[in-house]
Amino acid sequence: MKDWNKILKPLLELYRSKRHPLEYQNLYQLLVMVVLSAQDSDANINKISPALFEAFPDMESLSKAKIDSLIPFISKVRNFQTKASWLVEIAQIIKEDKNIPQTMEDLVALKGIGRKSANVILRESGGKSEGIIVDLHVIRVAPRLGLAAESKDGNKIEKQIMAELTQDMWEVGMPISFLGREICRPTNPKCDQCILNADCNYYQTSI
Repeated sequence: MKDWNKILKPLLELYRSKRHPLEYQNLYQLLVMVVLSAQDSDANINKISPALFEAFPDMESLSKAKIDSLIPFISKVRNFQTKASWLVEIAQIIKEDKNIPQTMEDLVALKGIGRKSANVILRESGGKSEGIIVDLHVIRVAPRLGLAAESKDGNKIEKQIMAELTQDMWEVGMPISFLGREICRPTNPKCDQCILNADCNYYQTSI
């Protein structure tokens, strides 16, 4: 049995202080951008967000918005119509920035926020880890490492990783994602540059 807490510690230390690629300025912006980024790229959300936040600078202004008034700002985002309705509904529930939830239970109760999104918000806001961020990169990298069985279901991957790690290591999800973005690419992964290659199933079976 591999001790994944020990194996992943260097990765956690390497990326612990690195911010999420979404270029947010505060918790309100982060929540909105996380909702918009579902099935879309962080780069696209970063590109359209400045104009959106100039028009709707906080939760209060968003709560008073009509869904149609958001469309011109997010029309280049996938599923923009649905996401516009989610955002207005969220804002009408929360009303002010200070009321943004800080627990998994309260975050996932909001439209458009699943466990992955909630984990991102908790991680970036300095909240206590209640789960592990599992995005497309983690879904690819974790099975390669041997940390989880292959699955397209992020929640299944998350449960497997949580079972392998102590709770103080649960914040390793985003570092695994960064590893997937920078080193463990879908094609031609840079295995020789990976700090985990000595314990990686994919690398050990390919050399």
